[in-house]
Amino acid sequence: MSSWREFLLASSLLMGLGLSGSAQAQSKTYPGLGRVATAAELSAWDIDVRPDFKGLPPGKGSVAQGMVIWEGKCASCHGVFGESNQVFAPLVGGTTAADIQSGRVARLTDSAFPARTTLMKLANLSTLWDYINRAMPWTAPKSLSADEVYAVTAYLLNLGGIVPDELVLSDRNMHEVQALLPNRHGLHSDHGLWPGAGMGNGGKPDVKATACVKDCAPLPKIASALPDFARNAHGNLAEQNRGVGAQHGVDTSGPGGAPAQAPKRPGSAAKGAGEAAMLLTQKHGCVACHGLENKIVGPGLREIANKYAQRADAVAYLSGKIIAGGAGVWGAIPMPAQTISEADAKTIAEWLATGAEK
Repeated sequence: MSSWREFLLASSLLMGLGLSGSAQAQSKTYPGLGRVATAAELSAWDIDVRPDFKGLPPGKGSVAQGMVIWEGKCASCHGVFGESNQVFAPLVGGTTAADIQSGRVARLTDSAFPARTTLMKLANLSTLWDYINRAMPWTAPKSLSADEVYAVTAYLLNLGGIVPDELVLSDRNMHEVQALLPNRHGLHSDHGLWPGAGMGNGGKPDVKATACVKDCAPLPKIASALPDFARNAHGNLAEQNRGVGAQHGVDTSGPGGAPAQAPKRPGSAAKGAGEAAMLLTQKHGCVACHGLENKIVGPGLREIANKYAQRADAVAYLSGKIIAGGAGVWGAIPMPAQTISEADAKTIAEWLATGAEK
């Protein structure tokens, strides 16, 4: 982990001005820039777990404990048995007892098998533990304790038939459980994505190419296109992107070949309450999950408006839901709490309560 700590230390020097306005404890290497990161700051970042399990915190959790946590915090997205394939790819399935013996999942090379689940592809148990630890549950990442992560990992492996019901997974027996993964031998470096001596393929690159330096042909322009019947099947793509970054989406509201209309971005002059509310839905990323007319992950905005049009307290109710999030009203997929001001939430709620018109 020493190289990782050195990287963090160097990074902290560049970010130091944002961490502290004080000039005290400044770096000797870069005078006047930042400060040395504290042990607590390094510890907060240094949570990665290596394939050899270095970095694992002490702890333990049983399959039975993991089942309780799973049903309360995981099943709504991944299914009771890890089989959900509605929004997220299934976690469990496709592995056999023979795979556990061989360490290579046979169905990965079977083109007739319909899916590639997580347990089919998993080569290192540390990958699964680390991902659950840093990213789950979806609505509250990093909220699980180390013991809870061990328990959930144990339960998921049990769902796949890899470990017995009575297993208690801990930092002390992770090596033993690693030896049971159905695809533990599936990760190798004998291919062109790992060129160089000692990487298993004799330094052979994955492609062969000759650079053109004279009389070169014009570079082709590669772009995707949608047939007319599908252009607005999921709402206007240009309105479903955040107001930051280079990918702004294609205007699909008109026929193919029509001049693209620049998507409206937060900060432009609003011509009315409807336009102001729509700009806020883009600014806060609402359109990533909610189309105007169509369901994406959550219901369409006009569908929400129609549901609550006759409710007397619609503005207060919708404003509260936008801020706090919730689950169960529109299906099993939860909506996480949003970091949005009360004023912005009220503007969007008023627009929804009056029909969500442009």
